[in-house]
Order: sequence, then C-alpha cells, then structure tokens
Amino acid sequence: MHRPVIAAVGIVGMALSAPLPAAPKPADNAGPVLDRIDNAAATFKSMSAKLRRVQHTAAIPDEDNVDSGTVLLKRGHRRDLRMLIDLTDPDPKTVAFSGHTVEIYYPKIQTVDEFDVSKFKELLEQFFMLGFGTSRAELQASYTLRLVGPDTVGGQKTELLELIPKSKEVLQHLVKLEMWVAENGYPIQQKFYLKGGDYQLATYSDMKINPDPPDSALKLKLPRNVKREYPQK
Repeated sequence: MHRPVIAAVGIVGMALSAPLPAAPKPADNAGPVLDRIDNAAATFKSMSAKLRRVQHTAAIPDEDNVDSGTVLLKRGHRRDLRMLIDLTDPDPKTVAFSGHTVEIYYPKIQTVDEFDVSKFKELLEQFFMLGFGTSRAELQASYTLRLVGPDTVGGQKTELLELIPKSKEVLQHLVKLEMWVAENGYPIQQKFYLKGGDYQLATYSDMKINPDPPDSALKLKLPRNVKREYPQK
C-alpha cells in the first residue's frame, strides 16, 4: 500500500476515547445491525458532520495528535465519490478527494500537496465509504465481521462491530477496524488499528444525512498564489 493511501486514511481518522466494550457475541447476532446498515445504504447520497480526530503513536503514547473540523462526503453513481475534510484546530489543513486525486492544502504555508491515487482508488473509497452507503454484502466481501456488543458514544446507543480485512495487502498495514453503529444504521465512531500498535479513532457529531451539497462545496478554495507540490514524484 502506497504512502498517500495511508496518509489519506489517516486524515479520515477522528476521535474520542471509548469505554471498554462488552464481551464479544457470536457473529450471527450481527444480523439486526447489518439490516440497519443495509437500510441506510439504500438511500445514502451524502453526509456532513463535525469531527474530532486523535492519532495515537505507540512509540510516544503520551503525545496523541488531536484535531477537529468538519467533513462533507457526496456520492453520485457508485464510482463518483467526492469528499472534503476541513480541519481547523489546532493546525488548519483541508483535504479533498475526487476521482483519482487527493489534495491536501496547508493554508499557513499556502501549499497544496497533490497525490495521484488511481492505483488505490477502490481501496480509498472502501475506507471513506465505510458505513456510509456500504451494504452488508460489500462489508462481508471485504471483512470478517463480528458483533462485539452494545456501547454508548456521546450519549447515543450504538452496536460495536469488529471488522478484520480479508485482503492480505490491507492486513500488512491495517490489523482491524471497529465501527460503532447508531440506531439509524450509520457509524458515529470508527477505530483503525495499524501495525505496531498505532491507531486512529474517529468520532462524528451533528451528523446530517443527504444534505445535497453543491459540487462546488467539495472543492478546495485556494488563493491565486498557492504553491502546488507532488510529493510522490
């Protein structure tokens, strides 16, 4: 997996600490939760939410990186996914994903890093869409699923699912995922476990489903004198 893929997935991670989950339940008990996910996926077109992100590095456990901002995601047809993440605190940056390109804009230095992720487009879409427009069949095709049990996140009742990637390539970097599914069938928290003990834990709040944003809302708003760089070249 290429560096831009890991970076892009890392940008999506957001966080609030979660309590210890209940004892695992048999996988077949996940049926009702997967039904909710299926029902939500059937009508999903777009999502907006506030976000808070924590990235934990095992080598420096007392210095988690924490930032917050907003996320906007829109899907046209199945292969038309666009996303804009605007992180505002404490270090402003904006991430845009569209087609086969990821752009990261750093306003303090007026610079955009652009990555061609065409080789990893389907993998990126899998992560960005995890729980948003993803059917149970698609989840079961890519992951081994297990229901951990009920949990509460931000005062909301959820069911915690554990997802183990089936792809050997993905497993080289991503050990497992956890997804806290709310009663409406959408995740309000996600946790990505990386090799070496690192993790990224994601929490969404003030979520709006199908707000129908214009395409212009998912594009970077750049000054004329911005510098564009291509780190992967």
